[in-house]
Parts: sequence; structure tokens; C-alpha cells
Amino acid sequence: MSRLWEKGLPLDQRVLHFTAGEDYLLDERLVSYDVRASIAHAEMLAKQNLLSEKDCQLICNGLRELEHQFTAEAWQIQLEDEDVHTALESRLTALIGPAGGRLHLGRSRNDQVLTALRLYLRDACDEIVNHVQGLCDSLQQLEKRQGDTALPGTTHMQHAMPSSVALWCGGFHEAFSDAVDGLKSAKRRLSKNPLGSAAGYGTPGLNLDRELTTKKLGFAETQNPVTAAQLSRGKGESGLLFEISLVMLDLSRLASDLLLFYTQEFAYVELAPQVTTGSSIMPQKRNPDVLELVRGASATAIACLNESLMVIAKLPSGYQRDLQRLKPPAFRAIDLVIDSVDVMAYVIDTMRFAPQNIVLDESLNAAEEAYRIVASEGIPFREAYRRVAEKYAK
Repeated sequence: MSRLWEKGLPLDQRVLHFTAGEDYLLDERLVSYDVRASIAHAEMLAKQNLLSEKDCQLICNGLRELEHQFTAEAWQIQLEDEDVHTALESRLTALIGPAGGRLHLGRSRNDQVLTALRLYLRDACDEIVNHVQGLCDSLQQLEKRQGDTALPGTTHMQHAMPSSVALWCGGFHEAFSDAVDGLKSAKRRLSKNPLGSAAGYGTPGLNLDRELTTKKLGFAETQNPVTAAQLSRGKGESGLLFEISLVMLDLSRLASDLLLFYTQEFAYVELAPQVTTGSSIMPQKRNPDVLELVRGASATAIACLNESLMVIAKLPSGYQRDLQRLKPPAFRAIDLVIDSVDVMAYVIDTMRFAPQNIVLDESLNAAEEAYRIVASEGIPFREAYRRVAEKYAK
């Protein structure tokens, strides 16, 4: 196995394990994206007469075949491959011969991984948006089913003013709709094409058409100057992780409400048996573990954001191997938010509010009463406020 940077010198196995890290496992989700980017790169090289049409066809067909084989689980990325890029190129060369070795002209592993990552992260943004919109649909359906059910609105954990299931659902629906806008905006930094920037300083002596790969890969623009590509690493990831953290914060608050509503003291909601768990010692217990775990998951999302920011903090310009460590927190947070959103949507779909257990005290109407006095008597609000306060103080 010859890695892309191999110079024929020995590599200690301990060093290989440490430097490869989780990449050979994490990169499984990047195979199709590296294939797409490699095909676009090969076609650009052929158009620029840097690669023969015959070799270009061999490379493109070979890459598609390898992607098909990977999907069929005929091969997987091994530790010895180190990453997806070596795994594909070495297998491509074994499959089609010397033409496979011509693919790397005009690019470095640095811009290669960044291109595949951005393609993946753009799709991840869209996937998260789809799942969040599914949760919004669940909240809307709950509002249709029980929107008229009265709820006490609280401030400082005290009953404050009348509310309803419709208002409760509507607040979270708007929060998650806003999150969708944030996730879409996170794609801006991920929509710049770094391919052709190579190790961060371009490809002197080669006439690459970077605009062509930008078009083929669906990027909004080509990232220029070439030195900007490596300097931008971690920003796109962190921007997405910030938006994921906001989604998880809203999920955490939604979970906290439901956990409170599910207590025996409140008993505002009934959770479906299939979303609760039992106690190992208390036969009567049904526990809302799923909501507690969603609430706790917000900490993981924020930690992923902090990890991403700390990786790039104080790095000098140019490529640094530290940047490899951006993948684990990004991938972990993406998986976490999708799982959390989906399980919360399922909880919402299967729960119901219990109106018979929800009592609204007359004092919840105190503010409205003060407003009526102002409207009918024309007195200052503070005077009406004191009058109503005295009534409920008795």
C-alpha cells in the first residue's frame, strides 16, 4: 500500500495509528464525494490537455466502479490506506493501471480532502434541514389535534398568564423554522470551491481551469486567492456546528418542558408507552429517558462546536495537520442532531396533552383585567396594575 505522500521511507506503526487516527473510519461517508470531485478534476485535466481523453475515460469509469463496489461492501477503507484518498487512488491504479496515477496532477491531498468535506457538509446541511422540517410538521400536527387545550403560561417557573397548546407549539415551531434559515445560511462558507488550490499555493506551471470544477461540482464560487482555502478551514465546519448547537438548545428546552409536564405533580402530558422505559427496581415506574438524553445531548453539540473552534484557534496560515481533527466533532454533531430531531418528532407524534389535569387559576387573567380597566376608565396602567394587585393579594 502506497500512501499519497509516500517517499519510500519506513513509517512506524505507532505513528501510523496516531496520525491516521479515526480518518480511515470517518472517511467512509466521504467516498462518494471524493469520487465526484476526482471525476470533475479528471475531466478538467482532459479539457486542459493535461490528461488524454482515453485516460480520463478510464479514470472516470474506474472511479464509478469503485464507488459501486464500496456501496456493495466489496471493499472498505483500511488503516493502511490512512484515508479515503489513498484508498481510492491505490485501488484505481490496481483496477485501470498507470492511468490511475495521473489523476493526482494539479491537486494536493489538502485541497482534495477539503473539497470532499465541503461537498459532504453541504449535503449534511440539507439533510438536517429536512429532518428539522419534519419536526416542525409534527408540532403543527399536535397543534391541530390539541391546539385549543389551555395551558398556564409561566415566568420564573410561576403561573403567569393564560396560554395554550397552540401557543406552546407555535413558539417552538418558529424556533425550529428559524433554525432552518440558519442552517441554510451556514452553507455560504461551504459553497466555495478549494479544488486546484493544492497545498495552499496553487499549481505553478499548470493551466488549470478552476472555474470548470466549480461549475461541475455545483459550488457557488471559486475560492480565491489560493491561500484562502487552507485559511478558511474550520470556519465552515464551525458555522454549521454553531447552527446545530442552536437546534440542540431548542430541543433541550422542548425536552425540559415535556419532562416537567410529564411529572406526577403536573401530569399535563401522556407519553406513549413505547417512548418510555422501565425501572430496574421499581415496578410502577415509566421513565422519560429519551427526553433526558435529548436534553443532555445539547452539551455534546456545544462541546463539538468548542472543539472545532479550539482546533483552529491560533493556527498560523497555511495547512497544519491539526485540521484533520475537525472531522470527528463535525461528524459526531451531524449524526447527533439528526437522531435527536427524529426521536423528538416521534415523541411529539405519539404524545397527547391531558386537559383534565390542567388547572388555570383565575389569577392568570390579572394582566388582562388591568388592561380592561385602562381601556374602560382611561387611567394609567400603573394605577390599574396596583388595583388588580391588591385584589389578588387578599
